Amino acid sequence: MEIGIDSFAAAFFEGTTDNMMSGAESINQLLERMEQADRVGLDVFGIGEHHRKEFLDSAPTMILAAAAARTKKIRLTSAVTVLSAADPVRVFQNFATLDLISNGRAEMVVGRGSFIESFPLFGLNLNDYDRLFSEKLDLLLNIRKNEFVNWSGKFRPALTGQGVYPRPVQNPIPVWLGVGGTPESFIRAGSLGLPLMVAIIGGETHRFAPLVDLYREAGKKAGYAPDQLKVGLHSLGYVGATTQEAMDDYYPGYAQTFTKIGKERGWPPVTRASFDAVAGPRGALLVGDPKEVAEKIIRHSKALGGISRVTFQMDSANLTHKKMMEAIRLLGSEVKPLIKDKI
Repeated sequence: MEIGIDSFAAAFFEGTTDNMMSGAESINQLLERMEQADRVGLDVFGIGEHHRKEFLDSAPTMILAAAAARTKKIRLTSAVTVLSAADPVRVFQNFATLDLISNGRAEMVVGRGSFIESFPLFGLNLNDYDRLFSEKLDLLLNIRKNEFVNWSGKFRPALTGQGVYPRPVQNPIPVWLGVGGTPESFIRAGSLGLPLMVAIIGGETHRFAPLVDLYREAGKKAGYAPDQLKVGLHSLGYVGATTQEAMDDYYPGYAQTFTKIGKERGWPPVTRASFDAVAGPRGALLVGDPKEVAEKIIRHSKALGGISRVTFQMDSANLTHKKMMEAIRLLGSEVKPLIKDKI
């Protein structure tokens, strides 16, 4: 099983929400964490895409390219590329270039995104939410397969045999489909034979098992072998020296972030009791000491019929750079070996 980190390049605050760290310092610290992940033997580091003040990841391939020049082995991916609001030609060119810079370590996870700011920003109609994604995914996969592309659709001018360059080191460059909780998304990934990255940020992981079953059934029906139908898990998480320390470190920033998002989406404010429940043995959050986190990952894998990758999203909890550097060290030096011994 691969173990990695996902980051939204959060703009951090020093002490209070009125004292925001400079964007340059936040990015530099993020690159240090990406180097740390490579150094301790983690498998993958992903950068999200948002178009909001609190995140600095509106151009994720720029961050990934900077990391490619400072790392040696770790795979570099998006988490996710908001394909609905992008030109698939440029997406492919950006990641193909990243693949060249990194000597074959680039991947992309494409999805529709959980925020909608990109639609008005790029002049798109939110009513076309799913149709935009379906069409653009079709074009992206066509470009991945063919150097010269013949394609037509509704939302973009047709391609009539143009070449798309550069071509990546990897053939094909990996494309994962990032999904939330809609059955249609799981079925689409299986029908296309794409590896699946499931974002589970709350509730209990085992409740997603029927959706993962739909993915595997669709993939089997489409003629794909089981080893092609990989499942990854994107989860909020954090590792501390002790479980109590990890919970106490993670809760304040987590509560602040998700209470703020909740005001936009109609969720109730986060309480310590609700946090303790979702971070408990059956909950989706991977928070605890190395042994407990490893055991939770193994339980989640069994609940979903086996997973190939798990990535931790920890920077939305406004943890200090020092604490996240140590958490990454623990993931590589303690959590990963514990999982390797049991899976």
